[in-house]
Amino acid sequence: MKLLIGHSYFLKFDPKLHEAMRPYPPLGTMLAAAQARDAGHEVVLFDAMLADSTSEWTAMLTEHQPEAAVIFEDNFNYLSKMCLLNMRDAAFEMLAAASDSGCRTAVCGSDATDNVALFLEAGAEVVIRGEGDATLLELLDRWQDGTSFVDVAGISYVGDQSIKSTDDRRNMKGLDDLPFPARDLIDMGRYREVWVEHHGHFSVNLVTTRGCPYHCNWCAKPIWGQRYNARSPKDVVEEIVMLDELYSPDHLWFADDIVGLKPGWIAEFADLMQANDVVRPFNALSRPDLMVKGDTAEQFGRAGAAFVWIGAESGSQTVLDAMEKGTKVEQIIEAADRVHAAGYKIAFFIQFGYPGEDLEQIEKTLQLIWRARPDDVGVSVSYPLPGTPFHERVVEQIGDTRNWRDSDDLAMLFEGPYSTEFYRFLHHRLHLEYRARRTWWSFQNGQRPGLRAVLSAVWGLTRLPMVKRRLRRLAVTNDAAVPELPVALTPEAAALPSSQNLPNPVRKTR
Repeated sequence: MKLLIGHSYFLKFDPKLHEAMRPYPPLGTMLAAAQARDAGHEVVLFDAMLADSTSEWTAMLTEHQPEAAVIFEDNFNYLSKMCLLNMRDAAFEMLAAASDSGCRTAVCGSDATDNVALFLEAGAEVVIRGEGDATLLELLDRWQDGTSFVDVAGISYVGDQSIKSTDDRRNMKGLDDLPFPARDLIDMGRYREVWVEHHGHFSVNLVTTRGCPYHCNWCAKPIWGQRYNARSPKDVVEEIVMLDELYSPDHLWFADDIVGLKPGWIAEFADLMQANDVVRPFNALSRPDLMVKGDTAEQFGRAGAAFVWIGAESGSQTVLDAMEKGTKVEQIIEAADRVHAAGYKIAFFIQFGYPGEDLEQIEKTLQLIWRARPDDVGVSVSYPLPGTPFHERVVEQIGDTRNWRDSDDLAMLFEGPYSTEFYRFLHHRLHLEYRARRTWWSFQNGQRPGLRAVLSAVWGLTRLPMVKRRLRRLAVTNDAAVPELPVALTPEAAALPSSQNLPNPVRKTR
């Protein structure tokens, strides 16, 4: 079957990340394309990441005349599960164009899984829910053979003037059996040019796992649920060797939710990286408790880690427990200390605005950052996404606006402790002071920060008093705020990953 497959994350439609200009190819889309091609289908791929508009998708429909057009989102791109409205609008335009062209249409992704009716109405013949890989292959075979698809597991469609949904499909386990992503179907040379122009090096992405088995109650998991499946270190290193031969990247980005959860995985990976002479700087994601378990932090360094991002979230243990995070403030500090001692860098994801958080707890988060000295911070506010316990607990407070338009929106979508303007100024205040402190930390460590960093720090310090005054004026407690939420898990239970022997949870479709 002639297949046009693509995704709808346009970097150009996300101003903050377009300015940062650190684009990565759509791993999930390329993996689905590789599997479809191995199954005998003729595949072309539309890569929205560096595209200017959906007109390029429409042009490919005209040029290639596919029998099927599928939007298969990159489910390894964390932004895909944020369900940003700019990207939803793009997906709707792409579905409409595909439907108008007369080909079969399907869509797979977090937003589509959570909002089946919207995507069917926009022009999808079929919504593929959850992981999607195996479901897509079966659906393509049915379309090609001209047989009914209504019993394919993991789909939703319109039948008899109502939405029909088949049973969920179990997630894949044998990840080593999958082909490597079909990078030959996209313009890798253009990615190299962008990276070298903006950052002086070329970074390539890959993944070692699928899913996360932990319980953070605000974290959306529409694709893999609580499932966690990992590739072997051997298979991952084989892909890195291939990448080295074909593209010679200077840097790697592991896009997993968690790298190295399984005991001994990181140590074996480090051994194989060294044995194959492919050790190079990489960035990855982990958790504070995992980084301090055994010698994990040190093994990351041996494997070549340059940066590890962890979900620190808050410096208040009360807030962490309310989030059912399963981590401790002291683990965050220890992780930072051990990473720095091992010679690489650590970065924190910080989240403000969780129900019940007050000014004292916000101050504890700032003090955590000043004490742990992370090498970067990413700041957001609590964002209730469908399918999460957090969303269910605040759903009655959510108004007509249910999604951010882009990743820099920072709007409070529920009645939080303070106003949206307060959190936007808090975000600004943190970054002004953080940049100044980071420059001072560099001097203390015997480094010489560049002139640009010094000037940025000085400029920030001149603005900081004004921003702090404005923040104090905005620190008016919201009388309509959602109160402290009920907590389902004890801190001890939240620290334990979910059992992998249970069936996939059944998700509601809308």
